Amino acid sequence: MSISNNGNLKLAVQKKGRLTEKSVELLKHCGIDIDHYSERLVVPAYNFPLELLFLRDDDIPEYVQDGVADIGIVGEDVFVSKNARTEIVEKLGFGKCSLMLAAPEKIAIKTTKDIEGKTIATSYPRIVQNYLDKNNINAKIIEISGSVEIAPALGVADIICDIVSTGNTLMMNKLNKSISVFESQAVMIRSTSNDMKPEKAEILNELHKRIKSVLRAKSSRYLMMNVPKSNLEKIEKVIPSVKSPTILPLADENLVAVHAVIPEGFLWKIVDALKDLGATGILLLPIENMIP
Repeated sequence: MSISNNGNLKLAVQKKGRLTEKSVELLKHCGIDIDHYSERLVVPAYNFPLELLFLRDDDIPEYVQDGVADIGIVGEDVFVSKNARTEIVEKLGFGKCSLMLAAPEKIAIKTTKDIEGKTIATSYPRIVQNYLDKNNINAKIIEISGSVEIAPALGVADIICDIVSTGNTLMMNKLNKSISVFESQAVMIRSTSNDMKPEKAEILNELHKRIKSVLRAKSSRYLMMNVPKSNLEKIEKVIPSVKSPTILPLADENLVAVHAVIPEGFLWKIVDALKDLGATGILLLPIENMIP
């Protein structure tokens, strides 16, 4: 892998896995043009001073720590597990998963007290130990790389702690998920041991600004509707708008159009109240970017 020294900001992302597509999609929503990334290890952006380095996710924190990459996108679980000299710049809201305890049917794990004295097999010993220390639990941790779910059947451990998404793998191995130990999502990280040059820091600030704009937009929706002018004040009290809603006149003098930005999913909590107040033509639209 040949990495140029051209002053571009270097971003390490997962070469192949659950975060790859979403990471590139985020950058494209930021107006950054990237193409043919699946066939190469280093890919420059066409319209932004950025280069993507496609790496194993477990290697990303160390590459960022050592300054090979300026920043990286990685799962928060990997960020904590590797304990590299890095810090989180922004939580990105995708790649969400849970690190959960799971046990065979004969072992009931309902509270933290039920973990006391157990042997736990996991690929995330640091996270599990942090959880045990936080809850004052004494338990033995056995680190296993891969196929953690088979440990209880082999008599290696009483219970396991592993990443759970659908839970199908646990069911196949007759394990019941119980307590969530850690909630993870994709995060953007940077080194705490290497000072970034002012030119690159400026590029990072611009990228961070764009990312925050996209994230803000994803968590919001644009609401449009027609409402009776006589109920306008009541309607304004129902809408949790980011700012004061926009009020526009209509051909019918008894009606006005109301436009507002509201939190994603909130419409369904207020739609009946809006209808009761005479709102019609209710539209809810996605927002591509939202710049403060």
